[in-house]
Amino acid sequence: MQRENFNDLFAFVAVARLGSFTRAAAQLGVSQSALSHTLRALEARLGLRLLTRTTRSVSPTEAGERLLLTVGSRFEEIEAELAALSELRDKPAGTIRITTAEHAADSILWPKLAPCLMDYPDIKVEINVDYGLTDIVAQRYDAGVRLGDQVEKDMIIVRISPDLRIAVVAAPSYFAKRPPPQTPQDLAAHDCINLRLPTHDSLLVWEFERNNHALKAHVQGQWAFNNGTAILRAALAGFGLAYLPEDMIAQHVAECRLVPVLQDWCPSFPGYHLYYPNRRQSSPAFKLVVEALRYLG
Repeated sequence: MQRENFNDLFAFVAVARLGSFTRAAAQLGVSQSALSHTLRALEARLGLRLLTRTTRSVSPTEAGERLLLTVGSRFEEIEAELAALSELRDKPAGTIRITTAEHAADSILWPKLAPCLMDYPDIKVEINVDYGLTDIVAQRYDAGVRLGDQVEKDMIIVRISPDLRIAVVAAPSYFAKRPPPQTPQDLAAHDCINLRLPTHDSLLVWEFERNNHALKAHVQGQWAFNNGTAILRAALAGFGLAYLPEDMIAQHVAECRLVPVLQDWCPSFPGYHLYYPNRRQSSPAFKLVVEALRYLG
């Protein structure tokens, strides 16, 4: 195969991994029709069907699976080697893409990386806020951030925060209408502000624990949002109970704008961890970001 056809292979890997021409085209910065034409031309040149297309999904054929297994890892090795060449520069450089939840982005990534990157103008950091369990390899992120118990086993893991404690809170105006809950079971009689997760279009289940007894609550209420900032705003406005990280509401509790409840039931979770694939080499820019985020407490 001639060298000019390597872009076709790169396009094939993107479509096969993402299972979507739409997502792959957005990632590659090309139109969907152009990408479809490229893949058809590659299949014609090889004389093999590489992808099975339906109205809802795209998946590799047996030949496509073999090609993906063969060339996908090769492209990752090439990219890692190219990134490592930045060691020859006077200063680290490159783009680091990280997927994370909103709370980690606001409370960990921004305060730790902002002062660090002031000294490294050639490093670019792209942070994508997403509550889904993103496949960082398929979506071509350099790293992801999750709570420690959510990280896949085959990843390199770096702790970037202490353990995280959850709080259940509501505004005094809300409790003026009804008594505070005494147990998680009492939440069934309360308005709770939900977090909508992208995974399977589900609502976050509120988890509790006391005396080694774990309990999960499927709560209901008038409002649901897909981010913590909006949930906090609704709680402050008196629309119901919110289930949020303790540090996110601490100032509001101290200033009596929110009242905590079920404190002896609220659990702690393993802190945030940065995770990334096991590659032979990492760029100096990536190593600098990792060390800036590493939790030393």
